Amino acid sequence: MWNADLQSEWNSLTRSGPDPGFSRRDFVRTALGVGFAAAAGPVVAQTAIETSSEGLLVGDVQVDSAGQKIPVYRAQPKGKSDLPVVLVVSEIFGVHAYIADVARRFAQQGYLALAPDLFVRQGDPMAYGSIAEVMSQIIAKVPDAQVMQDLDACRTWAQTNGGRAGHVGVTGFCWGGRIVWLYCAHAPVQAGVAWYGRLVGHTGPLTPRNPIDVAKDLKAPVLGLYGGKDPGITLESIAQMRNALAGGDAAARASDIVVYPEAGHGFHADYRPSYNAEAAKDGWARTLAWLHKHEVVALEAEFPPQDGTCAGLPGLLGASPGDG
Repeated sequence: MWNADLQSEWNSLTRSGPDPGFSRRDFVRTALGVGFAAAAGPVVAQTAIETSSEGLLVGDVQVDSAGQKIPVYRAQPKGKSDLPVVLVVSEIFGVHAYIADVARRFAQQGYLALAPDLFVRQGDPMAYGSIAEVMSQIIAKVPDAQVMQDLDACRTWAQTNGGRAGHVGVTGFCWGGRIVWLYCAHAPVQAGVAWYGRLVGHTGPLTPRNPIDVAKDLKAPVLGLYGGKDPGITLESIAQMRNALAGGDAAARASDIVVYPEAGHGFHADYRPSYNAEAAKDGWARTLAWLHKHEVVALEAEFPPQDGTCAGLPGLLGASPGDG
């Protein structure tokens, strides 16, 4: 069901003016991680990052989730096992080229990265030419419980396919950022990183709780990365979340939220006009440091960092950029 929260996310994702309504002829879908969703808008080639798959095992795998086969984009170092695991949760546009590239960035750091198609039952975001269609035809029909189940299945699959149990993190962008908060209250993972995920809003049968409702129940600490100029996620809601975290248990109190004053929504999405290189690079370094701090880290750092960062380990980061 379309509601005010979906409208707010739609407003955040679109630039000023009407939804552009790109044609379905603007893309060709052959596999996960190929091409960009037409609804996401024109690709900004000058800033879009393309991470090499050299030395990696990449491609689609099928993961069983209660009898449903879930396509998952997998990226990991070739010939390696006992790897820390990162679940990568997409934006509303699904597992297109940007999300696959993020998975490869983690793999180049020594991780087993899994980016599941969490919309497989509802449809393919690549088949729609506008954000409004994706929101109403797919996102509004996805139950949180289904998403938790599918991520559980990916976590289980990882543990029997080269991943290391007890060393699992989850990260997500926009829609996926909200999911990170929920999943860290649902599953025994070790850490989460939520990129500009909605914190408060309406609830309903498919989305019964918001991140602020589960803050006190977190099983793993979450790093939240937000833009101070995000029209859909207010600084007031971020302050509310911080207060909720402060009143929670150990994992909640260990969580942190960083606000980039000059960044808007989607500031890590390097293929979109919303990209803010400075905030994205700092956020990526903080992500790697957060995973390392909470023991979701590769035993051997054989690969150079991606996304323009330095090593991204604890102690190498500067102070928080501020609260806007």
